[in-house]
Parts: sequence; C-alpha cells; structure tokens
Amino acid sequence: MNFSGKVVLITGGASGIGGATTRAFIKAGAKVAFTYLTSAEEAVRIEREAEEAGTIALGFKADVSQPDAVAQLFLEVEGTFGPVDVVFANAGGLIKRSRCVDATLDLWQEAMSINVFSTFLTVQAALRSMEKREAGAIVTMSSLAGFDGGGMGASHYAASKAAVATFTRALAKEVGPLGIRVNGVAPGLIGTRFHDTFNTPDGRAAAVERTPLRREGAPDDVAQAVLYLASDAAAFITGEILQINGGTGF
Repeated sequence: MNFSGKVVLITGGASGIGGATTRAFIKAGAKVAFTYLTSAEEAVRIEREAEEAGTIALGFKADVSQPDAVAQLFLEVEGTFGPVDVVFANAGGLIKRSRCVDATLDLWQEAMSINVFSTFLTVQAALRSMEKREAGAIVTMSSLAGFDGGGMGASHYAASKAAVATFTRALAKEVGPLGIRVNGVAPGLIGTRFHDTFNTPDGRAAAVERTPLRREGAPDDVAQAVLYLASDAAAFITGEILQINGGTGF
C-alpha cells in the first residue's frame, strides 16, 4: 500500500486511532494533513517524525464540526499540498455517559455535531475537488456502538455512529459513478484514551472475555484497515463498514 504522491487528510489525527493512522500514512509515503484540538504536543511530535521519515505531515488546529473552520482548513491544506486524494473523517467522541431519561437535548446535539456533522462537513468539502477529478477515497469512523447500541449511558453516541454508517453507505451510492469510493471502519474495544476515560478496568476485562481473540485492539489494528480501504488494493470495495473488534458481535 504505497501512497507516495498522495495527499491525505485525517481529522482528529494527532492521538489514538487518528494518530496511529497518521503515522501509518506517513510510513506509506503520503503527504499528510491532520487536525487536532487539544493534542498540540502530539501534533508537533508527528510533524517531526514525518520530517525524519523524509515526507511531510502538518497539523492544523481546527474544530471540524464548524463550517467556517472546515472551509478554512481546506483552503490551507489545498494551498499547501494541493487537492486531497484521501480523507479519513475520524474526529468525534462520546462527550459523557448519560442515561436517556437524564440526557439533555444539548448533549444529543453535541453528539451529532462532533460525530455526524463533522463527518459531513469534512466529506462535503473534499468532494468539491474529488468530483471534478472523478477520483478519491473516503473512510469514515463509525463504531461497534452504532451496531449493538453501545454501553450503558451511550445511546446518544451509538445513534450518532449509526448515522455515520448509514451516511457512508448512502454516499457510496451517490459518488460511486464518479469514481469515488466511500467506506467506513467500526472499531470495538481499542486501547486508547477513549476507554481510559469512558470505561472501567472491570468493564474492559469483561469485554476482552467476550471477544473471541481475547484481547483489546490496538490503534494500529484500525490504522492498517483504513490504509487498506483507502488503497488501490480495495479498488472494488465501496459502501462497506469494516468491523474491527476481534470477533465481538457475531
């Protein structure tokens, strides 16, 4: 999977799954633009690693749930690198756990904003160039929660990730005739700060026990799947949501 000469944009690309994916694309020879909000130190570290590897990676601080921020991001990215060939719309999160009976409309709106609207805005901006060139690969970030409902107090998160999966399939039909492929990944338990924050050691251990492969996933397990879906090796795959969960859910 060689991405030499390709321009890749990864939202939320400085830490966790996003950081692992940024590094994987750097290793594959791509020029990588990535966004972050709070991971400034990690962003600088990745930029230095790319320079040492003989390629370029630049971090852009941007809230991609905001239309103006996304418009500015693409102006800067395309002005620096040229048209984007690959997008991994990874930015998002859980915010907090809340039982439905206690949840507020603001919480639901924020969940949709950071998970669904951020994906839509990023993809829409990329498509303006991809459609003209009739080429491009898009990968979205769903979740196992979008298929099984998630853990307790995560109905807002699960609903938003299900929306991302449905959007992915719909978009694949829309832009496939233009030579643009759209796929998604749906990770289960991956060992990142997400689960350090929103899970418990007992909860994680129980999840591992239910997993046929008997371990947590690593960020690079997801990163390699994203590279595959974005690569020419997956040239006849679109509208697919790849489950990355060690066998959980069947």
